[in-house]
Amino acid sequence: MSQIAINTSQNVNINFTIASVGERMLAFIIDLLIKVAYAVIIFYLFFNVFDLGYLLAGLDQWSVMAVYIVLTFPVYIYPVVLESLMEGQTPGKKLMKIRVVKIDGYQASFGDYLIRWMFRLIDTSFAGVVGLISMIVSKNNQRLGDIASGTAVISLKNNINISHTILENIHESYVPSFPQVIALSDNDMRIIKDNYTKALKVDDRQIISRLSDKIKSILKLEIDPAKMTERQFINVVIKDYNYYTGKDN
Repeated sequence: MSQIAINTSQNVNINFTIASVGERMLAFIIDLLIKVAYAVIIFYLFFNVFDLGYLLAGLDQWSVMAVYIVLTFPVYIYPVVLESLMEGQTPGKKLMKIRVVKIDGYQASFGDYLIRWMFRLIDTSFAGVVGLISMIVSKNNQRLGDIASGTAVISLKNNINISHTILENIHESYVPSFPQVIALSDNDMRIIKDNYTKALKVDDRQIISRLSDKIKSILKLEIDPAKMTERQFINVVIKDYNYYTGKDN
């Protein structure tokens, strides 16, 4: 499967596997089934349970259409709302373990999800042929909405172990040193650990030093080099974050 190198906001390249066209189509079908199920339930409640069909009898065609649009409105905004709330996923994407991300490394915003949603009208034209062709011919399996918003859909099914995640083995007797680490996010810690692991492999002291300085700057910490080396400091920060956030193995 093809991969995409995303340059994060901390100038670190991380490789992600691009979600295949098949995975995206299956996610789309799952979401479609959810939307169809919602429509069936809402119309059943409206016409059978609450028996409100008589309200439409005296209305003109445009008014009836307006009522239908109101009843099915959640179906139309389903993608943009759920991707915003679920950080780039919908139930279909979550089940298929894929996610929308920004290619520039920043967290996708509501505006990005909105652009993708607006272009969905074009991507689903001609029974979805437009979006399908775009994903097949584009470098990163991007539909037009992805290209316009600068996003891509990645797979989360990578075979990774604890050394590639923010998880750390922490002993029960571990005593944390820097409670300030709770100001960091999971994404921040993932970038820190990935960057640090790569630097250790090639003994890149410059990267380790820059990373240490960056963390100290963000957390507003002053560390005595005589008491704790830069490598020790980064190791402690990673373990402290796992300790305070409860992300143990």
